[in-house]
Amino acid sequence: MMQYSPWILTRPCPHARLRLFCFPYAGGSAAAFLSWQALLPPSIQLCAVQLPGRGARFTEPCETGFKPLITNLADVIRHQSHLPFAFFGHSLGGLVAFELARECQRTSLPQAHHLFVSATNAPQHQPCRPDFDEIDDEHLIETLRDYNGTPAALLENRELMDLLLPAIRADFSLLNDYRYQTRDKLEIPLSVLAGRQDQHLIQAHLPAWQAETSAACHLRWFEGDHFYLQNEAAAVIDLIQTELQAYL
Repeated sequence: MMQYSPWILTRPCPHARLRLFCFPYAGGSAAAFLSWQALLPPSIQLCAVQLPGRGARFTEPCETGFKPLITNLADVIRHQSHLPFAFFGHSLGGLVAFELARECQRTSLPQAHHLFVSATNAPQHQPCRPDFDEIDDEHLIETLRDYNGTPAALLENRELMDLLLPAIRADFSLLNDYRYQTRDKLEIPLSVLAGRQDQHLIQAHLPAWQAETSAACHLRWFEGDHFYLQNEAAAVIDLIQTELQAYL
């Protein structure tokens, strides 16, 4: 049985043979992945990662330091690794999953069997970003609208947005705090997933992900923008199942 942790939202999965840890995008939460369990086979247990300041952790202070976040998540993995596992991260979550995989390797923790990064720029080619601490709420809401991942009705509900914006700002602070460092290559397969119409990716640099692993690295394209997952979830899960089949 899985050990309880406030960092992980999951459901009992008595026939699980592998866990899929999913890391959300900036402004997202573990809830973004909960519907996936119904699409996954009973041999894969979905473990959606919940950062402080979201959901049941709403009253906790948000994390804005990238390295401290990875250290905390590595401790979570240390206590949850008695089954094989894989990582899936979308956008910010892709960077978090990548650096967590590196940290597990660096500190001799059990390794993920596969790393999936979705809608995530190659770590050594991160784009310049504005200082979101200097952007007012209206401009931040427009930034979210441009990413096309937040329902319009939510963006127009200012009372609710006022509750959510601190966590959203914290996530963008995490992105701005990220600093790529050259380290030993990962030793696990890597799948890079991207939407063909994603204007927030430097698509020409996506093949650079291959430099981060000594194992296979494949780039998979889907129809859609930065949040192609909303319409392509079934196809993405088919890909995940195919890549993980050898471990099931």
